[in-house]
Parts: sequence; C-alpha cells; structure tokens
Amino acid sequence: MRRTVHRHLGKVVAGAAIAVAGTAVMIGITLPGSAGADGRGGTGAGRGDARPAADAAGPGGAVRPGVVERAPAQGAKGVGRDPLTDDELRRVEHIAESRSLLTAGENVEGGRGPQRLGADLAEPELSELDDPAAPRRADVRFYDYKDDSLVTRTVNLDTGRVEHTGVQHDVQPPISRAEMTQAADLLIADPLGAGLKADYRDATGKDLTSAGQFLLSSMVYRATPGAQPAVLDACGRHRCVRLFPKVRNGPWIDSRDLVIDLSTRTVGKLG
Repeated sequence: MRRTVHRHLGKVVAGAAIAVAGTAVMIGITLPGSAGADGRGGTGAGRGDARPAADAAGPGGAVRPGVVERAPAQGAKGVGRDPLTDDELRRVEHIAESRSLLTAGENVEGGRGPQRLGADLAEPELSELDDPAAPRRADVRFYDYKDDSLVTRTVNLDTGRVEHTGVQHDVQPPISRAEMTQAADLLIADPLGAGLKADYRDATGKDLTSAGQFLLSSMVYRATPGAQPAVLDACGRHRCVRLFPKVRNGPWIDSRDLVIDLSTRTVGKLG
C-alpha cells in the first residue's frame, strides 16, 4: 500500500473506518473494508445458493452452480400498510409533479422543476387508525433549489388526487443519488478537487473526469456558528453535502474536509 500523502484534499483511506469530524460534534462513520471492493456490495459469500456451504458442494467436493431465486411478483397495488409498489411509486410521482410545480421550481442542475427526492407510504389520519379500508396515501418529496425549500405532496392512491402540499425551509432530508452525483461533479471541476484527482490517479493510474468513476456515500452538512469558513455559513439553510467516495473496485478516498454547497454550486474547505 502506498505511503499516506498529505495534500489539499486528503489521503486514500487505508482501513475499515474513518472518523468524520463535524463542526462541534464528532460523528463516527464505519466504512466497509474488503466487502464491496468488487463494486457489487460484498464478497461472493451470501450471494447465489442460500444453502450452507457444505450442502452446496456436489460429489467429490465440487461446488454446484449458484442458484438465484426470482423475486416474487409485485402487485400493481399494495394493501393496507404494505410498502409502495413500483407501479404505485411511478403513479404518485407523476401525480405529484403538477404543471405549476414543474414550472416554478428548480432542480440540482439548475433545470426546471424541483429535485425529486423520493416517496414513502404516508401515515394514516388519526380517525383512520383502526379502519382496515382506510385509503393508502404517499408522501412525495422534492427539494426546490430556487428557494431552498422541501416540498412534500401527499397523494391519495385511491382517488389519484393531491390532498396536501407542505413547504418547509431549513429542513434537510438525506441526499439523493442524483444530488450526490452532481456534488461529485462540482468537486471534480473545482480547484479544491485537485487533491481528489491526484489521489484517484495514485490509486488507479487513470485520470478522474466524472462522478461515475466512484461509488458514492454522503451526509448532509449543517453549519455551526464560527466553526467553518464564511462560504459555508449558510449550510443548513442551503443544501450542503460531504462526500465519501470509493474508487470502483478500489479504496476509499478521504474528502471529509470538503463541503459542497449545492444551492450555490460552490465548494468550501473545513479546518
């Protein structure tokens, strides 16, 4: 393993964990060691045939081919408190994206319409808690970069109507996959990303040009008064993210001292 190199960005992470320093709080984040190093989420164990290893061997100790069971068919409509089906998810997202929402909002890339974050089954009304025939509803969440607001639209799956729209500021749900990708691209293009690109080249021998060369994890960053440079003081009101990039089939790279403000499309350095 190569020697640790101190740069503007950080170092290739060697080991199973890194301590992520917040502002006034130390947050522990455990990163996998060899698990997931092949980019598929784990080692060969646990995939394929679910029988014990001894039973999976054929005559003479030969290993039988793995067997992958087909996922059970998913109904077009769930029942009661069942999670949203794929069909329901597509339907509620389409219903929630009204013309006015798409025209007025702005996504993470600066395009029209707010950034879609996801949808979950909504909690039932208090009067419906004991009603087995209560309608299923979904909360569909968007982040509007035009005014840094979280927009939640509640869709009734039985009627196909939006029953409620809520708008909140200073609320930061987990970062979506599209937002992580955009944050990584902004970091790669920024002068503060020079160390990230140098570490990537040390680890792979190749140039880093896009977010797709990483497996990305992230966390929301919130500012604490006086604990970060002024460029990051709005984090919390703005949508800010810290990235934990992992080279595909390779090591993690330490970028914990960099914060990407997706609202202003700028990068700041902690410490």
